[in-house]
Amino acid sequence: MRLTRKRLCSILIAVYCLFSLYAAYHVFFGRRRRTQDAPLRGLRKGVVPVRERRGREQSTLRSEEWNPWEEDEKNEQQHRLKTSLQIVNKSTKEKKHFQVQIWGKAAIGLYLWEHIFEGLLEPTDVTAQWREGNSIVGRTHYSFITGPAVVPGYFSVDVNNVVLVLNGREKAKVFYATQWLLYAQNLVQTQKLQHLAVVLLGNEHCNNEWINQFLKRNGGSVERLFIIYDSPWINDMDVFQWPLGVATYRNFPVVEVNWSMLHNERPYLCNFVGTVYENSSRQALMKILKQDGNDKLCWVSAREHFLICKMDTAYWTLKTDEDNMKGKESEKLE
Repeated sequence: MRLTRKRLCSILIAVYCLFSLYAAYHVFFGRRRRTQDAPLRGLRKGVVPVRERRGREQSTLRSEEWNPWEEDEKNEQQHRLKTSLQIVNKSTKEKKHFQVQIWGKAAIGLYLWEHIFEGLLEPTDVTAQWREGNSIVGRTHYSFITGPAVVPGYFSVDVNNVVLVLNGREKAKVFYATQWLLYAQNLVQTQKLQHLAVVLLGNEHCNNEWINQFLKRNGGSVERLFIIYDSPWINDMDVFQWPLGVATYRNFPVVEVNWSMLHNERPYLCNFVGTVYENSSRQALMKILKQDGNDKLCWVSAREHFLICKMDTAYWTLKTDEDNMKGKESEKLE
């Protein structure tokens, strides 16, 4: 037994020594081997991570290039751009096409349209029942309608701003003009019209009280009144004086304004070329012009009856064939 115990103890001691030596060898010599093998293992194992990294980078790039909401975003951007363009176009159209319609129910309406606006009318036949025209001045679109067929309530009103041209020179014309003013006032009250102006051929003796009730300052709907012949109401705020113009029904041509008309000095202080009727304000005008030699300062060509006018290259001249008239009168007497 003693020998057996001794052997066992020696065996254990030998095993312990061998294990200690192996451990010491592994500790001191095993690290060098690891350090040498580490790069190789890193290369062997690193092949997969590099590829994986490249694949991940490519996948991220692909994910950045492909966006599932890209089409929706593009459509939304296009819609916004289209909407903004529509708003801009609408605003520009509204600025350019501020609409004003002129209802011509007096001969001075033709003077306003043809001589001031230099507009055209369709049809050109002066006896047509309905004539209309269009003109754009700046940002305002003007339209003009006239003729016997233009009757209150029998044509469509698709504008917000109206200029009504009326004749108030005689009582019969005043009654007719009043019907138009009542019709226009009803349109304003029902909000079919926003603004109303009137160009009125007034009375030569300034008897225009009948239209006073239609002025906006007196509770009416007429915001601006342009009146022909003088009036104590003229204040250049809501009542203005308007020129009589020319007799368009006598086919006076439209005179184009040139530089000399606006800048050259005029040879006469005033001018009058017209027919002087009895009991008219023109007779009083002739008396005033003849006082103190004022008729010498003005070009005056008055007549008692309308005569055929012929156009000269420089100015209008009145030609009266007195010999023919005398001959006709002598033939009648004979």
